[in-house]
Amino acid sequence: MSGYARRGVHGQTVEAIAHRVLSGRVAEGDTLDLGALQAELGVSLTALRESLKVLSAKGMVDARQKRGTFVRPRADWHLLDADVLRWQFESARGPAAGAGNPLLRDLGEVRGIVEPAAVRLAAERRTEEDLAVLDEALQAMARASEVGDEAVAADLAFHRALLAASHNEMLERMETVIATGLAFRDRLVHTTGHRPQDPVPSHGAVLDAVRAGDADAAETAMRALLDQSARDLEELRHEGRGRGN
Repeated sequence: MSGYARRGVHGQTVEAIAHRVLSGRVAEGDTLDLGALQAELGVSLTALRESLKVLSAKGMVDARQKRGTFVRPRADWHLLDADVLRWQFESARGPAAGAGNPLLRDLGEVRGIVEPAAVRLAAERRTEEDLAVLDEALQAMARASEVGDEAVAADLAFHRALLAASHNEMLERMETVIATGLAFRDRLVHTTGHRPQDPVPSHGAVLDAVRAGDADAAETAMRALLDQSARDLEELRHEGRGRGN
């Protein structure tokens, strides 16, 4: 499901309610006090109801006669929705707010299943246009500083381009899941003072194998890249414990 406009009263209201639910401040099964929410958030009842429609479409809330609007069980939430994933990362507290977030473990496992398979297909199916996009992303990665949004954006562009080069529509749709989690992971790695290894060689090795049409080499290079990604997170977890986090 596509995202919504995050700006303005509507977007702010959706985000505020979502964070209450995802952080556990409003628990599964709880009935929402619309009057209290309206007063707390300073919005009209119409704006509040429109915002709840967004969360309803994502499986997070529902409404019933005599019960009102309530939080649905987590099993009903659309956990692969890009907004829901982002809210989970943003709403995390304590150790889960950083490299210890269990969603990052889940992301690593999903990437380990999806990306090696996708890159094999990319090696077999990539077009010159695909290679040009990958080249551009790698060059942006080389130009970016080791920290900050430029490095994050370049990494996301590269991995999106790899999935697109598989020319498998289902795999391409995994971009929503991988990119949302990867953005959170990259910001942790690139904006916390941690100095990861230069990402260009590992990504370049993947691109070289894809360009050569060598599926085995592409998979091997991708698995090496993912192993380094896991090591970066493990180092961050150790650094966090060392700081008492």
